[in-house]
Amino acid sequence: MNITLVIPKWPEGSIWSNMVFRFPYLSMTTLAALTPPDIGITIQDENVSDITFDGFDLAAISIMTPLALRGYQLADLFRKNGTKVVMGGFHATWLPEEAGRHADAVMIGEADTVWHTIISDAGSGRLRERYSPPAASDLAGLPPARRDLLKKDGYFFTNTIQTTRGCPFDCDFCSVTAFYGKTYRYRPLEDIEKELKTITGGANFLFIVDDNITGNPGYAKELFTLLKQYPFKWLSQTSVTLAENPELLNLAQESGCYGMFIGFETLTQEGLNNLNKSFNRAEKYADAIKRIHDHGIGIQGSFIFGYDWDTKASFETVVSFAERTRLDSTLFTVLTPYPGTKVFSRMMEEGRILTMDWSKYDMAHVVFRPRNMTPEELREGYLWANRQFYSWGSMFKRLPAWRRSLMVFGPMNWGFKRAWQDFSY
Repeated sequence: MNITLVIPKWPEGSIWSNMVFRFPYLSMTTLAALTPPDIGITIQDENVSDITFDGFDLAAISIMTPLALRGYQLADLFRKNGTKVVMGGFHATWLPEEAGRHADAVMIGEADTVWHTIISDAGSGRLRERYSPPAASDLAGLPPARRDLLKKDGYFFTNTIQTTRGCPFDCDFCSVTAFYGKTYRYRPLEDIEKELKTITGGANFLFIVDDNITGNPGYAKELFTLLKQYPFKWLSQTSVTLAENPELLNLAQESGCYGMFIGFETLTQEGLNNLNKSFNRAEKYADAIKRIHDHGIGIQGSFIFGYDWDTKASFETVVSFAERTRLDSTLFTVLTPYPGTKVFSRMMEEGRILTMDWSKYDMAHVVFRPRNMTPEELREGYLWANRQFYSWGSMFKRLPAWRRSLMVFGPMNWGFKRAWQDFSY
């Protein structure tokens, strides 16, 4: 039996199709590792190379919302070629009836515990229409990811690993909690150590893909202590509350942390409260950024434009703050109401959704009616903010040569600048 794991390409015209700072999907390398050794397994990422349709008994296609339409096209082509198709991922979980129109089976939720069942059913010609785990996956015993199956020259680096899954918070806009539920789980440290020993290459860089690596400070301290034994320079995602824990900050620095993705989201406390993110204190952002920078840790700050409290002045306010605090990088995005999230349900009830063209749900297109500006004004402000922040003048002002994280964020800024130069709706 031969199985292919498929990642659809980003739509033409999406900013993400222009990115060179690309990482592989850990979900796919993990499923490959969970596949029995007597089964043929390949990973095909259409963002890296063209898809091959011949010679497979089963195609497993993972779709996020902006990749759903392309995923359906690929699924139809595989089925036309006689290959059975199972679809999974965030979008298939939220809209299984829609995904099921293009697949023989739909995987709802996390696939870890039912993957062997799917393979067995496909081999015996008994695929069910729906699969879902009886409970949240237990992360103990997950094997090391199959990075050997990746086309390595298609990615910035391939060393990705997960130590926790889910997030302890429940932010209004977040698709993570909508998918994983209000769960936050940890891999045993002995499993992580086993996997670390399999990772080589990539200039010793490691991207820990956790949605909030410090969600449990006690576990994070043990993890960082383990990482101190290895030569990795690592990046991950955390909340700004990291700055309030000096011991954890010191351990992060000592263990080789070169950068963190942090969701600031907005500069208004009222807005943070509305997002169910009141644990963030907007008035403390600048001080928190300085504390993290003082430990040699760069920051990619996330800000979302288009909230009901945003106005046309918000773009300049946020960019000015990001430049003044010398954020190493930013992810400025347009608020995107993904199916399954609270914000999607609310906007549907209010009649504010402008399109159900999922290819536009890429955090760069305006798919809803904003409260205090027109969709066109939101789009233009978003474009201006990104181009301003990734201008040469801003980059030279923000990125001091002495900060050790420059070796990560220098190339990242160059990649974003190039992408924004080429991007147009």
